[in-house]
Amino acid sequence: MPTAKEPTLTLNSGAVAATGTWQVHALAQGKAMDTITAMLKPLAGKTVKWDLSAVDSMDHIGAQLLWNAWGKSRPSDLQLAPGQEEFFNRLEATGNLELPRPRQQRLTVVMKLGFAMLLFFEHMAGFIRLIGQVTLDTGRFIRHPMRGPWREISANIFHAGFQALGITALVGFLIGVVLSYLSAQQLRAFGGDVYLVNLLGMSVIRELGPLLAAILVAGRSGSSITAQLGVMRVTEELDAMLVMGISHGFRLIMPKVLALAIAMPLLVIWTDTMALIGGMVSAKIELNLSAQYFIGKLPDAVPLANYMIGLGKGAVFGILIALVSCHFGLRIKPNTESLGRGTTTSVVTAITVVILADAVFAIVFNGVGFR
Repeated sequence: MPTAKEPTLTLNSGAVAATGTWQVHALAQGKAMDTITAMLKPLAGKTVKWDLSAVDSMDHIGAQLLWNAWGKSRPSDLQLAPGQEEFFNRLEATGNLELPRPRQQRLTVVMKLGFAMLLFFEHMAGFIRLIGQVTLDTGRFIRHPMRGPWREISANIFHAGFQALGITALVGFLIGVVLSYLSAQQLRAFGGDVYLVNLLGMSVIRELGPLLAAILVAGRSGSSITAQLGVMRVTEELDAMLVMGISHGFRLIMPKVLALAIAMPLLVIWTDTMALIGGMVSAKIELNLSAQYFIGKLPDAVPLANYMIGLGKGAVFGILIALVSCHFGLRIKPNTESLGRGTTTSVVTAITVVILADAVFAIVFNGVGFR
């Protein structure tokens, strides 16, 4: 293989002659690239005659070096050797290309509203399909209980129920103290101290207990369910389950729905108890109502129907939280950004659905549980 000649430039009375090998391996030898660059810099923008006919060989790198020195336009007086025209034609064609400008799409208010409605109906359709799938899986579980996912159900009851006892007890107790303290201040002004048990018992057992437990479980267990399914989507575990013939609904969705349907009524009882204990302690301090009077008055102040409504709310809230969390968990795309966004949306939607369901309960059972 012949040795590459060092690329050189010669300036003679307004003409520049290039000689040598203008290829990348020749330009990379020693300080050839620095020398050529230093010689081309003073010539930038000047109208001179360029003679490249004495160049032994040239590649795209050498042509690009000269093209940049010419200001990315062909000089008016240029002499080329055979085969060099192709390089500069390509550079000239590339330099004249105009990049397409990004199309700016302006969405009107009506278009944004339309897209939001379409997304809402898409979620509704997916949610209804999920309810149908859970119903079919539950029927299959009832027909063949020995083949059911008992371990998954037990594990979900432990995580969503038992491990939530601490936070629900703390929040329930503090809410009971606050509600009892504020109610005592108002009742004392009207001499209705004895009605504190009625007010506290009815509000906690019928409304606040189930709602508090549901919001805490939605924020704690709902986000955990969505994140778990999302991580399984990112790590392709869900796809692996389908390849092995394992149903997502029967092994993942149904156990979580049944577990929360069982655990939530128990958490409601626990939260009610702690809230009433907090209210009883506050009533003792503020109104000097004894614990014996509080406990003895409570069954008469709150009819049994309110306990049943509270437990029913707990079961319905648990099912809704599990369904919403699983719905958004299965819709997560295999990337971390979608995982975070899906978990946040799941928690917000679950809490909103719980509050809407509580409003429906209040309307439907408007005349139930009162003497």
